[in-house]
Amino acid sequence: MKTTLEQWRMFKAVVDHGGYTQASEAIHKSQSTISYGVHKLQQQLGVQLLEVEGRKALLTAHGKIMLQRGEQLLEQADNLDRLAASLEQGVEPSVRLAIDMIYPHPALMPVLEAFAGQYPDTRIELDEFVLGGGLELLSEGKADLLISTVVPSGTPHQHIERVRFLPVSHPQHPLQQLGRPASYNDLSQQRQVVVKDSARKSNRDGGWLGANQRWTVSHASTSLNIIRRGLAFAWLPQHWIEDDLQQGLLAEIPLDQDASRYIDLYLVLAGGDSAGPACRYLAGLFAGSAQ
Repeated sequence: MKTTLEQWRMFKAVVDHGGYTQASEAIHKSQSTISYGVHKLQQQLGVQLLEVEGRKALLTAHGKIMLQRGEQLLEQADNLDRLAASLEQGVEPSVRLAIDMIYPHPALMPVLEAFAGQYPDTRIELDEFVLGGGLELLSEGKADLLISTVVPSGTPHQHIERVRFLPVSHPQHPLQQLGRPASYNDLSQQRQVVVKDSARKSNRDGGWLGANQRWTVSHASTSLNIIRRGLAFAWLPQHWIEDDLQQGLLAEIPLDQDASRYIDLYLVLAGGDSAGPACRYLAGLFAGSAQ
């Protein structure tokens, strides 16, 4: 490079503070040092960046363009310094997070936001799965943090969430037109849609499986769209369908007995006590105990 980061910092300081004298006070360098540095920068680039009017230093048209690129360069350099400091302290460059698809997204976003604020340089690699897919990721060493409805036997885990499932269908579905609460026998005569286990070595489906007709899909959004069109019914997490229920796009199926089902979610920290600080902090956010 013809130029140095320090020259770009001095140039930016002159622009930010409106002149050489003000920049000198702000970044604690002599005015002559800053003046020489910016002059040398312009000379090396072969482009005039500033015009001095009175006691003010104003950007030229070329200076505006170069300042924008220079700020990007300085930001990247600061990011490198911060990343190096994090690595020196043992902070992981990335955390592999595996979450069951039924985990409430309204709860997930604040967790990710808080994590980004605390560890901005640590990447998150997020895998979403169904049923046993998380155990497969864990057993293959592809997850540092797991949120799952099932955990390996003997593995330390923590309960963090209980998800309520409701039986729902389109408001005009036959199960809504019986004139009485539906029975499980009524359900068995209708088509049900279920979500397939995402584990490669499993053929399990999720939910009540008593219907004679069954469609199996691999993604939650497909299941939801099928139900919205009146093609089937399903038990779905309440947080997936709250808006649809309020808007009348879906309706809860009235059953002759309590239709609610509850599934618990557990948190597993793959590395246990040896997990890095970023991973442990993220686990604490999910458990509500991060500090």
